[in-house]
Amino acid sequence: MVKTTFISKEQLDNISRQYPTPFHLYDEKGIREKARALNKAFAWTEAYGGFREYFAVKATPNPHIMRILMEEGCGFDCSSYTELLLADAVGAKGEDVIFSSNQTPDADFLLAHKLGAIINLDDFTHIDILDKLLSDSGGIPETIFCRYNPGGEFRLTQEDNVMDTPGDAKYGFTKAQLLDGYRILSERGLKSQNGTKRFGIHAFLASNTKTNDYYPALARILFETIVEIREKTGISLSYVNLSGGVGVAYHPDETPNDIYAIGQGVKAAFEEILVPAGLSDVAVFAELGRFMLAEHGCLVTRAIREKHIYKEYIGVDACAANLMRPAMYDAYHHITVAGKETAVCDRKYDIAGGLCENNDKFAIDRMLPEINMGDLLIIHDTGAHGFSMGYNYNGKLRSAELLLKEDNSIKLIRRAETPADYFATLEIYS
Repeated sequence: MVKTTFISKEQLDNISRQYPTPFHLYDEKGIREKARALNKAFAWTEAYGGFREYFAVKATPNPHIMRILMEEGCGFDCSSYTELLLADAVGAKGEDVIFSSNQTPDADFLLAHKLGAIINLDDFTHIDILDKLLSDSGGIPETIFCRYNPGGEFRLTQEDNVMDTPGDAKYGFTKAQLLDGYRILSERGLKSQNGTKRFGIHAFLASNTKTNDYYPALARILFETIVEIREKTGISLSYVNLSGGVGVAYHPDETPNDIYAIGQGVKAAFEEILVPAGLSDVAVFAELGRFMLAEHGCLVTRAIREKHIYKEYIGVDACAANLMRPAMYDAYHHITVAGKETAVCDRKYDIAGGLCENNDKFAIDRMLPEINMGDLLIIHDTGAHGFSMGYNYNGKLRSAELLLKEDNSIKLIRRAETPADYFATLEIYS
């Protein structure tokens, strides 16, 4: 099983002489190409309400990556106070940002409003909360989204396996709450010159889906809901946010999603449901994070120890503090031994980090070429939810982030943490 890399062993050898392993490495060319492919796949919306990708900042919260995506026309999906500050710092203004959060502190709502971000309400009770918080500045803003949770199980057809269970998720409005919520928002808007004038709907029903049918199926649910809202409340929505959920092929045997097929599937649902209902001016948004970045980043680590007991272990200088997904989700990440891409995979290893937890393993019983001490290992598809989920358990320090630029030069976009960073927040002597 082979996965191609965007970096050669010679390049990695040169990089690692300047920047010690482990480090996360991102591919600017691949990121730009992915953004352009997404925009092309939804270019059909130009005849209707248009399209925009709001990159999910939580996936890869680095300003250098965010600026690349801004240059490709993307906005940002933020879910916290700090992510809002980060979007503001890179120059995202007003409706360049959608604020989608849950269990939201007052300060987060206030900052989102101050920055002019589109606020996506996660709960019916947030209508009153936001109205009171903003009472001195005109109340609910002119543009507002509501997050819909249809409940139950989500599957593509009655015969398909369950993809996820929205009814168990903590997010969103029920259908009844959604209808009441838009009525209340509309009434308050009519009473106030500064009230809500434009409405959007958002939903996220499944994560890391490996089928071209997910987005079209989600779109169909949301488009039908938009028509129902208009029929039952008289309110015409202006925006539909398909959120994230489009997955990537972590395993080399998996077939990657085809974003062009996905775009055409959403178009078919749009033209079947919204156009005949006279709602063809609805704009389509996405909040893709994993799909945009995962394949265009890797974690580079070095084999530093070997152990021969009941199993064969290779110890590396990275650990779950650098990439949590295998430990947290038992997630598969392909591993390439740099320079041995075509070698026979005739050795069975557990690839382990140094945390005091037995789940700190990047691979279990993985067939790989013989690994020698000092070999560089490329852990694939870590460009999203890799560095961003890092932590400091065992006093481990988070690694550097590097960018492979289009001219093949390397740019340091986040330095590695030092012990001084770890101790900076501790009041040792008080």
